[in-house]
Amino acid sequence: MPAEPLEPSAGPVAGAASAPGTEPATVRVHGLAKGGEGVGRLDDGRVCFVAGTLPGETVQVRLQQEKARWVRATLVEVLEAAPERVVAPCAFQRAGCGGCDLMHAALPLQQRWRVRLTVEAMQRLGGVAEPVVVAGPPLPSAAVRTSVRVAVQDGRPAFRRRSSHELITVDRCLVLHPGLDELLAEARFASHVTEATLRIGAATGERLAVLSPTAGVDGCALPGDVRVVGADELRGPRAGAVAPGAAVAYHEVVAGRRWRISAGSFFQSSAAGAEALVDTVGRLARGEDGTAPTGRILDAYCGVGLLSAALAGASELVAVESSASSVADAQVNLADLGARVVRSRLERWTAEPMELAVADPARRGLAAEGARVLAATGAAAIVLVSCDLASLGRDCAELGRLGYRPVRSEVLDLFPHTSHAEVVTRFERG
Repeated sequence: MPAEPLEPSAGPVAGAASAPGTEPATVRVHGLAKGGEGVGRLDDGRVCFVAGTLPGETVQVRLQQEKARWVRATLVEVLEAAPERVVAPCAFQRAGCGGCDLMHAALPLQQRWRVRLTVEAMQRLGGVAEPVVVAGPPLPSAAVRTSVRVAVQDGRPAFRRRSSHELITVDRCLVLHPGLDELLAEARFASHVTEATLRIGAATGERLAVLSPTAGVDGCALPGDVRVVGADELRGPRAGAVAPGAAVAYHEVVAGRRWRISAGSFFQSSAAGAEALVDTVGRLARGEDGTAPTGRILDAYCGVGLLSAALAGASELVAVESSASSVADAQVNLADLGARVVRSRLERWTAEPMELAVADPARRGLAAEGARVLAATGAAAIVLVSCDLASLGRDCAELGRLGYRPVRSEVLDLFPHTSHAEVVTRFERG
């Protein structure tokens, strides 16, 4: 169930840590930082970061990490709660699980702050004076995630505590698809397994588990329909012999197309989020006049080819990807579109003339070399998907130096109850 606005809560925080020899301090929170921490100031002027707080709140904290200009503190008690504070509906989050760092905030506040943090990143790191940033369409916030990585503790799935390496054993998660939530309760892992990635196709019900370091030792107990592979089996010299992970794959249906997703390939964290991403990229690719690009289009960092679904009108579609398993999947998934799938790091790919470039890089963003290659295509517009706000800001600066300016950004809530945001931005040349 989603975290609907409940009665505002204030008072002592269950399980709050205390630091020997430190007296509690009172802080007025005025903002949120990347990572979901509240931001305030101590009486001595130092900036104070404290998780679990919201703008407008007065809280009591204990200092945990001190620097000359800033401190990090642990929440002890909410003295004055913000109207948007809710009681997190997940007992594991209330006990300290770090997965959902904004579950104590009502959904509208979560969305507003993702937009605000996006604006701040584009201004501060990208030098964009007045970025146009809007919230994307509303997305479901519960029972939606189709991929999750868990640690293993005593053979059971576990998540990490907030700002800690300590583990919390879990048997359910409110944001997971029911087919994965079931695995949290039922899965048992052998003693050699330290981590597992669990995935499901929302439309197909196919389930997959990647165990680290290997699945090759007996002792794991998973439902019979779950296909299992070891992380070591997806790497090294033998991987290329089997089109890495292609022998172990699941399927999803997004944008009216069936997608093969191998065990070693990336896919978005929910089917609803993937649908929204394809739709948003398609709209921003068309621009203000609504005219779809029909010339040559580049899909950079294409993965299994998902965003190519938004570019089906291209006279020629070139998809560039470095992951061997993703390239193998994209060749299958895009065969009917006549796409030319190239296995290469974008930075090493020789740029070709394009009308439009779409790019969905990893968390580090385009960086200077990736931006240079996109600009070298001569594309009139670039549609950039960013999964990290700092890299978005840096990429704005890099593309700006190459003559591209952002004209519109849409913030998608692909990771409900967290401070993470997926941002789609259209850049135009000139």
